[in-house]
Order: sequence, then C-alpha cells, then structure tokens
Amino acid sequence: MYVLMDIMVSPSGVGVSISPYVAMCQKIFEEAGLTHSMHGYGTNVEGEWDDVMAAVKRCHEDLHKAGAVRIISHMKLGTRTDRMQTMEDKVSSVHEKMDHEKTAQD
Repeated sequence: MYVLMDIMVSPSGVGVSISPYVAMCQKIFEEAGLTHSMHGYGTNVEGEWDDVMAAVKRCHEDLHKAGAVRIISHMKLGTRTDRMQTMEDKVSSVHEKMDHEKTAQD
C-alpha cells in the first residue's frame, strides 16, 4: 500500500538545536530510497507503507542511539485505493487550479 506521510520528529533533552537529529532522519529517508521533501516544520515522505514505517522506526532507533532520551513524532498519513497519487501530483493539482483561476480573472 502506497502512503504519503508528513512527519515531525522532535527529540527532547538534546539542547536547543535539533538540526543534527533532523539531518539524521533525512539521511535515513534518502538511504531507504523514499521520496522525501523537508519543509520548515517537518518532512513529507512517500513510498510503500512498510518501507516508510521501517524508516520511521530507524529514525527513532538511531536518534536514541545518538543520545535522545525521548522522541515525540507527529505523523499525518494518507492512503487511497482509487488511484496512485504522489506528493508532486497533489501540489501540481493545486497549482493548476490557481493558474486556471488567474487566467479566468484576466
């Protein structure tokens, strides 16, 4: 089953900057061969369910090994059965509608 996920991984007790831990998870998503796109408050990830969940598990395991005693992750997951849709498809659909509305106003 294909899944689109938005995840924010928040390690606690590691100081003010968590960017080294975010970088670790980005590398894990990359090594897993998952399509991913980091944004200001998390990362969009897409791929097969088991592959995505295995990468999330590895993020937690590796961050704990790196000294994060506590990790809280917030995830939003989306699946569908009617058709295949990627993150890029979703964004393109909105841009097309915006372009159509702009053209209609001109």
